[in-house]
Amino acid sequence: MGKTSGIVFPFHAGHPPRFAGPVPRQADVVVIGGGVIGVMTAWFLAARGEKVVLCEKGRIGAEQSGRNWGWVRKQGRDPAELPIMIEALEIWAGLAEAAGADLGFRRTDILYAANDAAALARYEAWMVHARDHGLDTRMLGRAEIDAYIPNAAGWCGGILTPSDGRAEPWVAVPRLAAALAGRGVSVVEECAVRAIDTQGGAVAGVVTEQGRIAASRVVLAGGAWSALLLGRHGVRIPQLSVRATVAATGPLPEVHSGAVADRDFAMRRRLDGGYTLAPGHFHEFYIGPDAFRHLRAYVPQIRADLSGTKFLPAAPRGYPDAWLTPRRWAEDETSPFERMRILDPSPNRREVERLRDCFSRAFPAHGRPPVAAAWAGMIDTMPDVVPVIDHVPALPGLTLATGMAGHGFGIGPGVGRVVADLVGGRAPGHDLTRFRFGRFTDGSRMDLGPAL
Repeated sequence: MGKTSGIVFPFHAGHPPRFAGPVPRQADVVVIGGGVIGVMTAWFLAARGEKVVLCEKGRIGAEQSGRNWGWVRKQGRDPAELPIMIEALEIWAGLAEAAGADLGFRRTDILYAANDAAALARYEAWMVHARDHGLDTRMLGRAEIDAYIPNAAGWCGGILTPSDGRAEPWVAVPRLAAALAGRGVSVVEECAVRAIDTQGGAVAGVVTEQGRIAASRVVLAGGAWSALLLGRHGVRIPQLSVRATVAATGPLPEVHSGAVADRDFAMRRRLDGGYTLAPGHFHEFYIGPDAFRHLRAYVPQIRADLSGTKFLPAAPRGYPDAWLTPRRWAEDETSPFERMRILDPSPNRREVERLRDCFSRAFPAHGRPPVAAAWAGMIDTMPDVVPVIDHVPALPGLTLATGMAGHGFGIGPGVGRVVADLVGGRAPGHDLTRFRFGRFTDGSRMDLGPAL
């Protein structure tokens, strides 16, 4: 299922490196992680005149930033994320010109379709946030949704945001990194950061597999690997990850030009004429040491979404929270990040077949679509389903941007701009209280993000 109809998912083991370095010995800022958050943070730091080195242990965009649904959405966001997301959409609109490459970004609406009255009620409740932020989001009744997507079956209404969009994940992030490299930024693949170097209790650089880089400021945007690197330095965050399966159909007649999700599945039109399909709310969780360590923090989330989670006994060898993954290693030792260059979970084949069934039920005139490729990704999350975007108090000079909960691709340009300003000591322009580092230890009440 890796290659048919001209579609090749590019981020499996053996994908050759594109950005070889070299690694400089000094920088103003080192960014750890070559996903969309790391790339866009480096983008804005470089634009401000900072000398930046971007270190990626494997391949740029090869983990969740290249494996997500490709949605660029305001709709359904946590209200604290909305101002950053609104900014991100405006950045997306100009990124292709700035990068000199098509990133697949298109302004196409996003529709959440309701299977029942309970879903409609949840959507209506979120409308208060849309109105507060002046969005063009609107509710659709049964007749309106039937007119909007003719010949669809089974939906009683929905919520629609015409000004949202979509882009091509495995195309966009590497092309943005290539534009960065073209501007003189040091982008280095196969350059795992083994440790954060400190002097006098503050950040003094990083130790990579290719040598030390001196820098007084470091950004950690390591996705599912962030907690493992922090833990080596005695810093704990309640970050866990879930496996999510995605499939790509071959070219199909257009049933909708944007993105649609209901209770059972989600889909997005791609530039190649196919659709990306994904489970609406289903994911799989590998039980590991951090699952026990952070269980109490996750109880509210588990209670809210227990039916959407399948629990698996243990992660495959080498995963961030696998039982045998080392939690401590010396700076001159091979780290877990080098042992697993690309976190490349196997897709759930049964889930792929279920997605084909969901598509055919929603659009009976088209039948079960051909699947040209399937893959999975590990989505990192926090107990309240919103990220951490903050300085790390225990390591002055370190800024953390992680826990994007599968929503990082769309909001990435906005988060990158915010993180760059945090690193530079400038006001970020948005209220980041909800994303503070210490919210899980300062006695704050747990407030789950919206589950739409």
